[in-house]
Amino acid sequence: MIDKTWPSAADAVADIPDGASLAVGGFGLSGNPIALIEAVLAQGTGDLSVVSNNCGVDDWGLGILLGAGRIRKMTSSYVGENKEFERQFLSGELELELTPQGTLAEKLRAGGSGIAAFYTQTGVGTQVAEGGLPQRYDGAGGVAVASPAKDVRVFDVNGQPREFVLEEAITTDFSLVHAWKGDRHGNLVFRKAARAFNPLAAMAGRVCIAQVEHLLEPGEIDPDDVHLPGVFVHRIVEVGPDIPKRIEKRTVTEGAR
Repeated sequence: MIDKTWPSAADAVADIPDGASLAVGGFGLSGNPIALIEAVLAQGTGDLSVVSNNCGVDDWGLGILLGAGRIRKMTSSYVGENKEFERQFLSGELELELTPQGTLAEKLRAGGSGIAAFYTQTGVGTQVAEGGLPQRYDGAGGVAVASPAKDVRVFDVNGQPREFVLEEAITTDFSLVHAWKGDRHGNLVFRKAARAFNPLAAMAGRVCIAQVEHLLEPGEIDPDDVHLPGVFVHRIVEVGPDIPKRIEKRTVTEGAR
């Protein structure tokens, strides 16, 4: 039997080297693989290139790696909840490849599916396609590195010519994800918002490391309930259901007590 379980998060991430690329799951603070992120922080790995929908907040999620100066480049769709991110980007310490959210999701899925690139209408007529988006500042207000122009082609859609921009797929050295349930073969089940980017990030990593709240035996997950088959997953770490889960913005209904 293939048993993909590892004894701890520290053991599972121990071979991630400086300079590695990571695809990291999570949507806002939902589904952050925090035990794996903390293990990467503890072992001192740096110069990382990270692909994730966002970069957590200043003291949670990927924000703890960012605050420790471990991230060299972020590829993200949303970066608006992290003051340290803003500081590092504007000072020229951090490189950013800003990508439309749906395009980012498809780039990860395509990478995991063996698709080299695809054409999409998203971004046509903007700097996403035409180039010029700041990717790194020089620390003095100028742009040191700008995004390049991308190939744009015309395709007939329902008899009408429309422009599409070429987007290349994303693959990474490792991926770090959080799942609700997983079995020893690596089959995963995600819960609610954690399902948004975790399956896609998992697919894109050449080595996928998953932390799971509940570790089950093979056969205990109904095949119809599997969200991501174990073929994409290489290492499983059980973290338990009491793993901390932060809420990004806590609100209550007006008038509630």
